[in-house]
Amino acid sequence: MRPLILAANWKMHLGPAGAAAFLREFLAGYHPASNREVWFFVPSVSVAAAAAALRDATAVRVGVQNVYWEPKGAFTGETSVPMAVEAGASAALVGHSERRHVFGETDAETGLKVRALLAADVIPVLCVGETLAERERDQTLSVVRRQLAVLDGLDRAALARLVIAYEPVWAIGTGRNATPADAAQVHAAIRTHLGTLGAAGDHVPILYGGSVKPGNAAELIGESEIDGLLVGGASLDPASWLAIVGARSD
Repeated sequence: MRPLILAANWKMHLGPAGAAAFLREFLAGYHPASNREVWFFVPSVSVAAAAAALRDATAVRVGVQNVYWEPKGAFTGETSVPMAVEAGASAALVGHSERRHVFGETDAETGLKVRALLAADVIPVLCVGETLAERERDQTLSVVRRQLAVLDGLDRAALARLVIAYEPVWAIGTGRNATPADAAQVHAAIRTHLGTLGAAGDHVPILYGGSVKPGNAAELIGESEIDGLLVGGASLDPASWLAIVGARSD
């Protein structure tokens, strides 16, 4: 049984003090549920503060939004995996659409990051998804398969430790989102592709991200192929985030 993962991506918001204040308010209204986990991907400067605030919380995990694949060295501005772990992170986003399309991160670089995280026993959340132009050219599945190709060569045990997030670029921060059925179709294709790589596709959680809000969270997680949500803007308000975390598909 795959857990339901509700993951917040705070992007470049909430420094240490803001993170601590947010999490105090969140914890005041948070009610853990069985087989449901809440993950926070926070700015690297806020990882230690978030980890401290959530130290005693149940079914909660702290992650970073990006890492570099070398463990140390002359890489000004980067955060290594060991540094992220020392600060309290146990997961990391890899290949988020903003990293790809704003900062030019390549598929090859996402592959290096995935391997560095796995080597340190940190969960990589590999983000995949197509642009609007690619979707209109009916290239969604070919783009997603190309982005998943960075997993080629990983053994079954490594693949089983992954989380995948499908985030159509055209739906991120635009107010538009794929319908639950549209998202589920892509999720099913991803699961099938993972099987061709040797993964036990049925065991890999696949999240959906893209203009998720309290009003559509329950419908999205109601699809059997959607194992959770990766949420941006709506995760920055404690009340909104609590509504999403508590969303019920039934």
